[in-house]
Amino acid sequence: MPRSRDAVLCQVLTVAQMRAAEEDLIAAGTSVDALMQMAGRGAGEWARRIAGGGSVTVLCGPGNNGGDGWVIAEYLREHGNKVQVVEARPPATDAARNAKALYRGAIADATGAISGDVFVDCLFGSGLTRALPDDLFGLLCGLAARHRHRIAIDLPSGIESNSGAALNAGLPDWTLTVALGAWKHAHFAMSACAMMGPGRLVDIGVAAVPGAARVLARPKLSAPAADAHKYRRGMVGIVAGEMPGASHLAATAALRAGAGYVKLAAQDAPAGFPPELVVIGDVAGMIGDPRVAALLVGPGLGRSDQAGRRLARALNAERPTVIDADALVLLRPAILGSAPRVLTPHEGEMTALERAFGLEGQGLRRDRALALAKAAEAVVVLKGPDTVIAAPDGAVVVAPRGSSWLSVAGTGDVLAGTIASRLATHGQALRAAEEGLWLHAEAARLSGPAFTAGELAHAVQAALKECLE
Repeated sequence: MPRSRDAVLCQVLTVAQMRAAEEDLIAAGTSVDALMQMAGRGAGEWARRIAGGGSVTVLCGPGNNGGDGWVIAEYLREHGNKVQVVEARPPATDAARNAKALYRGAIADATGAISGDVFVDCLFGSGLTRALPDDLFGLLCGLAARHRHRIAIDLPSGIESNSGAALNAGLPDWTLTVALGAWKHAHFAMSACAMMGPGRLVDIGVAAVPGAARVLARPKLSAPAADAHKYRRGMVGIVAGEMPGASHLAATAALRAGAGYVKLAAQDAPAGFPPELVVIGDVAGMIGDPRVAALLVGPGLGRSDQAGRRLARALNAERPTVIDADALVLLRPAILGSAPRVLTPHEGEMTALERAFGLEGQGLRRDRALALAKAAEAVVVLKGPDTVIAAPDGAVVVAPRGSSWLSVAGTGDVLAGTIASRLATHGQALRAAEEGLWLHAEAARLSGPAFTAGELAHAVQAALKECLE
């Protein structure tokens, strides 16, 4: 998804929020027809770029998404494309009827085997809540199969906007999805985001919506101050445990994400640890060092009684802390403390945390993450192909889908070390979670295919370079 220079264009809206935002525009004097022209012509430009001089087929449904399709078709006709509209249902709104009346091009027979270069889906938009009927589902899939490129307008038909759920099995995938007015949650949620292709946004003037989620953005980082030293840049303390390899990965990432000093407390550190990583056996000494700006506990910790005691000791120090992996399974509300915390669960660890904090564990991923963030008074990074960040104050940040090559052992340890490094530099939990998650995804992009977690950890440095101003 593109990065926006305007924070308003980074907001992610529910169906209800989007409708209210459009109503505000209309109340302020912009007509529905004017909004449709703005949205449709903006989307039409993206379709024109994909089509080049090729032929375009636009599928129009009965609602205002179909109205957008009529506008797109006329825009393409004006710009010299051979375009035809397939009218799945007659327009059912005044704005859609007006848009159809302005179209001067061809209308194709929906029963024919229509083919071409680009197919534009304007059947249904973000308000769809039930499966497509068989005739429309067959029409959609047939047209998609007979065109080289496929563009979905606002959302692919058959997708539920708030959840990203596919309402029909076997929906086509898309070359491009053009969001209208604002991003919707389905643009970032599985299973929808896996089939949408790249996303582009057409601005129609929607204002900032209070309480809206937002898209994870590239952080703005700077080089250390001219008079910086290793402690001022931030010192990370990592509490190791039974499996030192995981903490090694976390430390390798932390060394490259901006902190000035990384210290690992491990009883038995194997050979091969980098010389710049300070390894000590005294956990209490490291935790008690006032120069430690942030702690990381969990990677390779284990789940024994001893591991539980190490976790409790780390949290009792009341330092900003990233809690990951085994520590999440051992975590209980009574030992959490009140210092800034970042919890980084995957789905299984999330379930364990929900049990520990007495949460139902039901609903959408962002709602579950937000419930845990409020219960634990901590920032939650709920990991997965559609990672979401939630904060106790209600802030929700959704991440664009990262490289699927991240699905390899050890990449979660790299993320934890990266977040801990950023937390040590400034002590702000939400900011550290956002910076760490973005660096992690960018490191994966830079690493190419089939990377190891160790290679990913080293690529964090190159990702950080991308953020320097």
